Amino acid sequence: MRRAALILALLASPAAAEVVTSDAGFVTTNVANVTAPPAEVWAALIAPARYWNPQHSYSGQAASMTMEARAGGCFCEALADGGSVEHMRVVMVMPRRTLRLSGGLGPMQSEGVAGSLTWQVELAEDGGTRITQTYVVGGNMRMDRTEIARGVDMVLREELERLAALFPRPR
Repeated sequence: MRRAALILALLASPAAAEVVTSDAGFVTTNVANVTAPPAEVWAALIAPARYWNPQHSYSGQAASMTMEARAGGCFCEALADGGSVEHMRVVMVMPRRTLRLSGGLGPMQSEGVAGSLTWQVELAEDGGTRITQTYVVGGNMRMDRTEIARGVDMVLREELERLAALFPRPR
């Protein structure tokens, strides 16, 4: 990931994130509201090639990102040389409501951590959809928890913002 891309993503993202760190790990929470109905948001959420930033991939191509929206399914990436990356494993699917994945994203894949990424898709009072993204990580990691938590939150917040950008925002 390039430093310039990180800075641009940080500047373009809203400050509505919550990051909590402890000796055990960290939790990030991000929320976005869109005017589209939950079914449309869900269809986009389970198609990461539509919104994933290719700079946060090994292949450099969002089109290489796929998700099998079923328990045991893979949030995976195909590599040009025939290789592949399992970014996370799908552990819960409640269509149009909850998607939960398990695993350590990015540099945490090589650490002794457990991570749970939950996406909630809820009908908002205004008839639109509220998308809540929560990532809980705990375990042994050799990196600074506060620093990695900020970086992970920035990437996940960007992915949420890119998903939300597919739909009109409430006024």
